[in-house]
Amino acid sequence: MSKNKNNKPVWSTRIKKKSSNLFTKVGSSLNIDKRLYKQDIKASTVHVEMLFKKKIIPLQVKNKIVWGLKKIFNEISRKKFTFNNQAEDIHMSIEKRLFELVGEDAGFIHTARSRNDQVLVDFKLWMMEASEDIIKEINTTINLIIKIAEKNIFTIMPSFTHLKNAQPISFAHYILAYVEMLNRDRKRFINNKDQLLENPLGVAAVAGTSFDIDRQYTTNKLKFKNPTGNSIDTVSDRDFVLDFLYSISVCSNHISRFAEEFILWNSDAFDLIKLKDKVVTGSSIMPQKKNPDTLEYLRGKTGNVYGNLFSMLTILKGLPLSYFKDLQDDKELAFKSFDQIKISLQLMREILNNFIINKKKMIKLAETGYTTATDLADYIVREYKYPFRKAYLITSKIVNLAEKKGKTLNQLTINEIKFVDKKLNEDALKLLNIENSVKSKKSYGGTSFENIKKMIKKYKKHV
Repeated sequence: MSKNKNNKPVWSTRIKKKSSNLFTKVGSSLNIDKRLYKQDIKASTVHVEMLFKKKIIPLQVKNKIVWGLKKIFNEISRKKFTFNNQAEDIHMSIEKRLFELVGEDAGFIHTARSRNDQVLVDFKLWMMEASEDIIKEINTTINLIIKIAEKNIFTIMPSFTHLKNAQPISFAHYILAYVEMLNRDRKRFINNKDQLLENPLGVAAVAGTSFDIDRQYTTNKLKFKNPTGNSIDTVSDRDFVLDFLYSISVCSNHISRFAEEFILWNSDAFDLIKLKDKVVTGSSIMPQKKNPDTLEYLRGKTGNVYGNLFSMLTILKGLPLSYFKDLQDDKELAFKSFDQIKISLQLMREILNNFIINKKKMIKLAETGYTTATDLADYIVREYKYPFRKAYLITSKIVNLAEKKGKTLNQLTINEIKFVDKKLNEDALKLLNIENSVKSKKSYGGTSFENIKKMIKKYKKHV
């Protein structure tokens, strides 16, 4: 067996001429996939232990390789490892170092496996950890939102449809909408983890291996549920990457919607919130400006995350079965999206910790635009048994009257509303108060103060 002299690629006996410098540069993924070193060493260790268990390699060889892998792990962890740019990827970089440490016996490490299944097992192990990291970030963000909601149950603001004032709601009810979104995001990552639990190690390049290996052993040791069932599909499969990128894209979408809303609310036109100096920047020419750049960053980076998903979809759409070099981009796309979603969730919390609610402006805006009109229509249906469409018409006339007189609905007199319908009485006027309007929305999922308190308790149990 060759000792891999002169730092040549393992295929140098077959391919005689050295690759061009440009091809070597674009063909190397070392700078990207070196973050998989922990997973690669873990999976390689389990693999050689399995080879020994099945008497494919002797104990002495197994022990030498395991010792060498531990030493390499410590070298990389302590930043004492020299990454050789001539190595095509992290896997070959580790293997070459193993040759330096244990000699020719290092060559046994690749028995009964290919880089195809080696890369996949490393990537899946990394993605399990990455998903856990994202779930923790989501949980931390949810907990912060719940704390903000608890302090603002009785803070009243307008809800908006088409960016027009709709009905009075609690600010807590508004902000808890993002808990619902983030809960769905969390479930997606939990579901993705379940999809990751098929072990690719042992399918080799594409057809499996003639060695009498034990895939269940490596499955158990690496904490998968079961081995993959078809070697061709295994080396072709990047569905788990799409699931991961899609989940990050949806979560980014939710963060971007939050960012857009806070940008609007922080604007001078809305003035519903104020961002503290920690999360704004100034203008190079206008001394008075405090710009919501942090929020705009979140909104803008969502486009990059979408791009990573669509890049992966585009790569896969034209590939026959099984492995092709095109698939090498999967890790860079996943790493970029992972890094971005972590930063985005952390920045979202930074903003949530650094904004002030303009409660007076929220109440004033909630009282603008006849936001309690629906309450009046509902009251007419309940009290007078009118069909809703008739109640809607009566209420529309009352809104028109208020608009004509330049009054809000709760400023109308009993005589003025009786002019529209004689059956109406003073009880109807009570409904036109925005606080009573909020209190009345007791249907499950509604904005009543009591509902919000119950939902907060529910959310706390599931974080």
